[in-house]
Amino acid sequence: MINLSTDIQSLSTFKRNTNELVAQMKETGNPVILTINGKAELVVQDADSYQKLLDTIEQLETIIGIKKGLEDIAKDNVQSLDDFVEEMQKKHGIQS
Repeated sequence: MINLSTDIQSLSTFKRNTNELVAQMKETGNPVILTINGKAELVVQDADSYQKLLDTIEQLETIIGIKKGLEDIAKDNVQSLDDFVEEMQKKHGIQS
């Protein structure tokens, strides 16, 4: 969770205190939101936390895909493997 007192900094503060803020991000795993003229403009994050975020998004997209597939099965919105193979062969000009 973002800590409003430490995770929001001006860009000029970030430039002056880069090492300390990088250490903070590594320790907490929280990104730092950088402001320019008082407005949030950038988010800086350590690589491990960013990778974790990407992995989480991928997992959620997988879960959504599985859920959609299960809903299709429940609605009998399915296609036999033979019909699918035939359709793909026609679509891509593949001869069996």
